[in-house]
Formats: sequence, C-alpha cells, structure tokens
Amino acid sequence: MEADEYRTIAAPAEAVYTEKRSKFIAIALPVRTVEEVKTRLEEYQKKYYDARHVCYAYMLGHARTEFRANDNGEPSGTAGKPILGQINSRELTDVLVIVVRYFGGIKLGTSGLIAAYRTAAAEALDASAFVEKTVDDEVEVAFEYPFMNDVMRVVKEEGPAIVSQSYDTDCVMKLRIRRLSMPRLRTRLEKVDTLRFTDEA
Repeated sequence: MEADEYRTIAAPAEAVYTEKRSKFIAIALPVRTVEEVKTRLEEYQKKYYDARHVCYAYMLGHARTEFRANDNGEPSGTAGKPILGQINSRELTDVLVIVVRYFGGIKLGTSGLIAAYRTAAAEALDASAFVEKTVDDEVEVAFEYPFMNDVMRVVKEEGPAIVSQSYDTDCVMKLRIRRLSMPRLRTRLEKVDTLRFTDEA
C-alpha cells in the first residue's frame, strides 16, 4: 500500500462461534473516532445486556497508532488482545470488533478463551468486505473573481473534491485531495495570480 492509503471495512459484519456451549457473537464495525466507538459500545452493551462479557478492541487512524483492547471481566489478555491481534494481522484500521460471550457452563481455561475470542473476531472480519481508502488533506484558497477560470482549470485537471465554495468580495474554495497529490495541487494553484491559501493566514 502507498504511504497515504489504508485498509478498513466497508460495512458492519457479524459471526457466531460456539465453543463448549459458550456462545460468542462477534461484530465488526467501521468507526472513525473514539466518540463513535463509545456510542457503538453502549449500543451493543444495551442490546446484549444479559451477556456475561462484552469484550472489544479497536484501531483508529491511517497511521494505526490509536488502539485499545478490553477484556471486560475475562482474565487479563484473553479477550481484547486476541481480538486486536486479528485486526492487526489484516492490517485494518478505523474498525471496532466487539465479541459478546454467553457463558455455557463449561470453563474454557486461558488458552481456550484466547482461541475462542481470536476465532470469533477472525470470522467477523472474514465476513467483512475490505476497502482501500486514501488519506486526504484539505486546503482553502481565496482569489478574486476574474481568476475563477484559471482556478477551475487546475481543479478540473488535478481532480480534487470541492468541499465548499463561497462568492462574496473574494471567492473562497475548500478543496480535498489525496495527500500525495496535495503538493502538486498547491504548486499549480500558487501560479494563479492573487490567489492565497487561507490556511496560511
């Protein structure tokens, strides 16, 4: 993958795994922020309020540096870590995997728990469609109206998304483009007379 690409899941996916009468329900969810993680966790904790454990792990950000694993009452390292391990082995980010356990009356032991949580997480992720996304940056530019055609020519040729635009005394346009393409876009825009980058103000 390029330096400005990352892999995530396209949509929620679920899997159910049973081991010695314990039932493990695994849910893989696309998420972007810690706030979204909290909201989704609350939602599933309410939905499975009668479950013995609601364990989870998440990975956020294209650099894959923001993550957490939670055992939710299971012995330390037997649930959250194996779930996170499955996210890592697939090099995914912006993903939350929740594994809900209904105890079946037979203890699984440490190695049994690790294997069960790992398998449940793996099955949910394997049921997901993976997508490659690009890391995008935004830039805001201001210019006088007569230079609209020059700016639009650059926009048409470089292909950034126009996030917003306003036309008062000056024209202000916010553009979003893949990170690796941003230097070239900025260089070309800099050649348009009277144009300035409002993010440098």
